[in-house]
Amino acid sequence: MCYWELMWCFTYKRGWKIAYFYADLLSKESRWSKAMYVYMKAAYLSMLPKDESRPFGEDEVELFRQVPTFKQKIAGKSPPTEKFAIRKARRYKASCPVRLPVPVLEMMYMWNGFSMISKRPELTEGLMQTLIEAERSLLESPENEYSVDDRCLIHLLKGLCWKNQGQLTAAEESFKKVCSSEKKIKFDHYLVPNTVVELSLLYIDQGRRDEAIKLLHKAKQNYKDYSMESRTQFRIHASLAKLKADPGEDDDTHL
Repeated sequence: MCYWELMWCFTYKRGWKIAYFYADLLSKESRWSKAMYVYMKAAYLSMLPKDESRPFGEDEVELFRQVPTFKQKIAGKSPPTEKFAIRKARRYKASCPVRLPVPVLEMMYMWNGFSMISKRPELTEGLMQTLIEAERSLLESPENEYSVDDRCLIHLLKGLCWKNQGQLTAAEESFKKVCSSEKKIKFDHYLVPNTVVELSLLYIDQGRRDEAIKLLHKAKQNYKDYSMESRTQFRIHASLAKLKADPGEDDDTHL
């Protein structure tokens, strides 16, 4: 448990190599989800500059390709985050894979990391710089089948950083960029329902209760069978309960 917490602490500080070492320790000493730990090892290495040496001579592409081989079931089911890691790692099955832009920050989002650092502006600023650099790299790269999905991921995560920094208009614009690309997303279908939830939470912070409730019902009713759906549905129910809105209320969700 301490290794896990330290891994995330150094993630928030962008200490990719040190976080990698804790992921490596977890992969050797924890029985929970080796697929998840190996995925995180690969993710941390992928965040390093291409010309920087890799610890133990490991290669992130080979590690990503190993992730599915460590799939396991607990009480007959695989952990949702393990399923997510395996699905994301599939991109590296290709002989010339298109790299994931910010796999560490994407998984950090799944573990509520951006809310964890909301009171630490220097950490948010550091992650924003990482996202800006990733966005620049995407813009300079040739278009491919993952381009829209990758750009939408960056917009979602930048929106969370803007929100942490109190730049609510910029956050709203970032979230809406994801929503407007809904029909163009090919693989990461979890992005839109989660962005709709984040936009609703932003509206709650702004006192726009009715708009928030409509968006929460839209996220609840209009999207099915996407990665980490149970997590998203839990957040929706918790938010509606906080607003004291009927979780089954039949609003016009086709916004």
